[in-house]
Amino acid sequence: MLRRALALLPLLLAACAPDATRRGSTVLFASGADLQSINPLFTVHPLARQVQRYVLLTTLVRRDSSLAIEPYLARRWAWSEGGRRLTLFLPGAPRWHDGRPTTAADAAWTLERARDPAIAYPRRTDLATLVAATAPDDTTLVLQFSAAPGTIPDVLTDLAILPRHLLDTVPPARLRQAAWQEAPVGNGPFRFVAHEPNRRWVFARNPDFPAALGGPPVLTRLVLAVVDEPMTKLAALTSGELDFAGIQPAHAAFVARDPALAVRDYPLLLTTGIVFNARRAPFAAAAARHIVSAALDRAALVDGFTYGYGSAATGPLPPELAPAPVAPPSAPAGMASGLAFELLTVGSGEAALEQMIQAQLAARGITARIRQLDLSTYLDRVYGARHDFDAAVVGTTGDLGLGYLQPLAALSGLDAPTDTAALLRLFREAAPVAFIYHARGLQGVNRRVRGVELGLRGELASVTRWSVAP
Repeated sequence: MLRRALALLPLLLAACAPDATRRGSTVLFASGADLQSINPLFTVHPLARQVQRYVLLTTLVRRDSSLAIEPYLARRWAWSEGGRRLTLFLPGAPRWHDGRPTTAADAAWTLERARDPAIAYPRRTDLATLVAATAPDDTTLVLQFSAAPGTIPDVLTDLAILPRHLLDTVPPARLRQAAWQEAPVGNGPFRFVAHEPNRRWVFARNPDFPAALGGPPVLTRLVLAVVDEPMTKLAALTSGELDFAGIQPAHAAFVARDPALAVRDYPLLLTTGIVFNARRAPFAAAAARHIVSAALDRAALVDGFTYGYGSAATGPLPPELAPAPVAPPSAPAGMASGLAFELLTVGSGEAALEQMIQAQLAARGITARIRQLDLSTYLDRVYGARHDFDAAVVGTTGDLGLGYLQPLAALSGLDAPTDTAALLRLFREAAPVAFIYHARGLQGVNRRVRGVELGLRGELASVTRWSVAP
């Protein structure tokens, strides 16, 4: 089917006139789904998190191209009380896009909301040792910890700061429905312009973004276009209707033949696996989780599905961060026959990865019934309060602080220790997730866009420096 579709593409594209040059300095970036939420307190969607910290909002600190922490909203900081007190200084902070100044009180409010159990911030466990966040004045933020973190917590590079003056009157239980969600006011290098659900997000250059924080973007506009069908996305990329589009490995050679496009692959902190629901049968038993995990031929999945744009996962960490992985316990023998479960996934296409998994498990006497869902239904069933699933394919964006592992364990229904060594041992011995592969990103990029840096920080990390060739 794929070969037939690719054979027909030149006929389809011949009827499409190039659109890229008519857009000028507006860049269209394809997203496979609408952003889950524009509020960083509720987001697990990887691209949404990038939009928050690189486009609409700002974080206290950020990571440079070498992944070292550097100043951003906080221009400097100091430790005291044996490393249990962190004071950050925010002089020259940008104004919110409604004209109000960004203050340390905004940052303190955001962190306190992130600590609130009622909010269920996905990385709340990363703030377990944070006792209080206070703002003695507009430019000073004080973070008090119960135990010295040893370094700037990675979560501060990820949690974008929110405007307290627009959200502090909203009860925590209703923050997800706040009016700000539909017309968000930020303080980042781009301003919100419009959102058409399941179609696009539009952001415009913020000419007032401070030079100390990188200055205004070069682009006039950034548009996130929601395109969920891979072949539609491919056609739009090659016809010039999109400037960026994530492409499937099977399409890389086809895209590379187009002189107007470049194929860019790059490392990601993104791991794909199967999360098991340990709250109910059959995966309430750790033995069943180990059986399914042991039945997967990860090398074959990497070769057959990613076409080599990935590495087989022996655990939650990619080989660059875990050069000597410890093998998990072997699966119990004689229990695979008759094991059956429903495997949830997002999409409406061929589900190639899921079909390969299904075939591998079937060869071991395990029945996996694939059920594809739209994103909102999938999120409700897997991440909602009912956790109505047996197992689900998940793509998890990682972080250098390993904070993403606690939510994964909780999603499975297991209690996750805060100690890193104990947490890694839990994943090895209890197998809440069968990690399959660590991905490499694969983007088709129109060569008219310059200054693009793709890597572990994400696709949008350099967006303020993107420019368009004349």
